[in-house]
Amino acid sequence: MGHREDLLVGAVACLREKGYARTTARDIVAASGTNLASIGYHYGSVRALLNAAVLAAIQEWGDQLALTMTAAIDPAAPFPQRFEQYWTAVLGSFEEYRQVWAATFDLYAVAGHVAEVRDQIAAGLQDGRLAWARLLHGIDPEIEPAKAQAVGSLHQALLSGILVQWLIDPAGAPSAHDLLTGLQAIADDMARGR
Repeated sequence: MGHREDLLVGAVACLREKGYARTTARDIVAASGTNLASIGYHYGSVRALLNAAVLAAIQEWGDQLALTMTAAIDPAAPFPQRFEQYWTAVLGSFEEYRQVWAATFDLYAVAGHVAEVRDQIAAGLQDGRLAWARLLHGIDPEIEPAKAQAVGSLHQALLSGILVQWLIDPAGAPSAHDLLTGLQAIADDMARGR
């Protein structure tokens, strides 16, 4: 690996250990085995490097979650079981990636001002929406794009809301079973026309 890649790996390690706001240039240099000048040369600033590190860590989380999902979800199981299996896997990943998830909230503020970051986050959100529709519901986004978008957006909203709850009040955040119970109660009310 070259200095650019070493810096990114070091920055991701620092995010996991210290979080976004507490990571300094010196921390990244120590973790990467590079030098301070390398940050400016390869990324322009510490902030740009940290933004790249958050995006890389989120991509890593997404890749890991996709592997976990394919291993943990029985595609032949009824939807309620697949739903609970999926959310068990997601919630289980929150602890390992806690600092990365916390750093995403800093990055959302950056996204309001930096189009490249906003575009990367938006692309990741869209990939997630379509993956949820396909994996949990068997919806082919090519055949039913509007349905895939709607169903995937609901799961994206769940993820964002659960993440906030988990970061602030992990003991009060819902479990996978709680989510399934709530979803079933809503479906029952809809079926009864309430």
